[in-house]
Amino acid sequence: MQRFTKTFASVLGAMLLTSVAALPALAEPIKITLLGVGDIYNFEGGKARGGFARLNAVAKAEKAANPNTIYVFDGDMLSPSLISGLDKGANTIALTNVVPFDIAVPGNHEFDFGTENFLTRVGESKYPWAAINITQADGSPVPGLGGVVIKEIGGLKVALVPVAQDTSPEVSSTGDWKFGPTVSSAIEAAKQARADGAEIVVGVVQAEHDYDQELVRSHAFDAILSGDDHDFTAAYDGVTAYVETSTEANYLTALDLNVDVQEKDGKRTISWTPNFRFIDTATVTADAETQVLVDKYRADLDTQLNVKIGSTEGPLDSRRNVVRAQESAMGNLIADAMMAANGADLAITNGGGIRADKEYPAGSDITRKDIFTELPFGNVTVVTELSGQAILDALENGFSQMEKGAGRFPQVAGITVTVDSKKPAGSRVVSVLVGDKPLDPAATYKVATNDFMLNGGDGYKALGTGKVLIGAREGDIMANDVMEYVQQNGIHQMVEGRIVIQ
Repeated sequence: MQRFTKTFASVLGAMLLTSVAALPALAEPIKITLLGVGDIYNFEGGKARGGFARLNAVAKAEKAANPNTIYVFDGDMLSPSLISGLDKGANTIALTNVVPFDIAVPGNHEFDFGTENFLTRVGESKYPWAAINITQADGSPVPGLGGVVIKEIGGLKVALVPVAQDTSPEVSSTGDWKFGPTVSSAIEAAKQARADGAEIVVGVVQAEHDYDQELVRSHAFDAILSGDDHDFTAAYDGVTAYVETSTEANYLTALDLNVDVQEKDGKRTISWTPNFRFIDTATVTADAETQVLVDKYRADLDTQLNVKIGSTEGPLDSRRNVVRAQESAMGNLIADAMMAANGADLAITNGGGIRADKEYPAGSDITRKDIFTELPFGNVTVVTELSGQAILDALENGFSQMEKGAGRFPQVAGITVTVDSKKPAGSRVVSVLVGDKPLDPAATYKVATNDFMLNGGDGYKALGTGKVLIGAREGDIMANDVMEYVQQNGIHQMVEGRIVIQ
């Protein structure tokens, strides 16, 4: 019996060795970490979390923990912020150069100061900018703006597919540059990258949720890192891992792809599983090197801007969900100042240009810093002479996406508008009074607005159909108009029924 057992064991061992030898050699799993960030504006962050110093600390830690880390930016940092109104986004480049991205995709806010400024910032960057769907007017490449990037990571070919938001010309100052369709351009490029030998395909995109979902459903990507919506989201449908990268670096998601590589009969098979690691930057110690820069920027700003110009009689509200959805006392203040500074009959400004996202209780002191924080884009107040019909068309545009919280929602002065939100877009304006008289479609009116809207920004093409009386070269910065108004008139604005939503 003992002899049989030994013989059986020997035979079994030989069989096992033969079986093992017949299996393909398995490489060690490769972990690729994807860390994305977007929609980061405030150089110092909040009191508890966010900001470039905490972001850079996370990026340094991830790179140190895993050399196979890919660090990407998916849009929006040059603007808007308090300091960007002064340096046109140069601070964000200096702060991100501390830990350079592997690739940066321009968001719509990269063009708030025009394409020349964007190219200047690109030239200052220690990392590459790229977008496959942006060209010059004649279709030629934009200098300094790359395309798909193939990186060799842990022996794997990883494609980074950079795609910009195709609505950028509507909401920013992109000049005559052309933006191809976000979704179809991205999917086509991803498939081509796969055909060219990429084993992992990662989309780095600035895209709204609807676009994101189309990209996920295409299954052309292994992973998608997306900005624009300011959400903190992660999902996996069994094929594509998806991360929406939040805003201000408040919360970050490190996405680990644990990749298995098998080779058999000369064929290479790749499979992977995702691991989402959620990082609350309230738990992160700021990077010391970056903090030195942050402290310098803060000191410079305090010297220039912490000057009181007035106090509020009642509360003001510039929260995003307010200025993009209803009449706001802060919106009334800004529109009143624009109208008064230029002798206009009425004023229309876009709620999306009001950015501090803040409440001011009655009796609050207001400083120059507060006004520049509310109006960081450096837009100029302009005046144009328009027909009543063009004004009506402009207002219809303003209320056309109110259910989405779009930035085109108007804040107004000199008029009272009644809106039926239940009607289809384009037919929502029930009535308009200019002063106490009905708007006359055939009459002409002097309208104060901003240069971005005059040029068709946020869909306001109707504002460009009149005779420009004060253009961008002659007009004053909106923030200056507001500061002068406050110093001369105080702050007495309240919600008074300028916009009535049924």
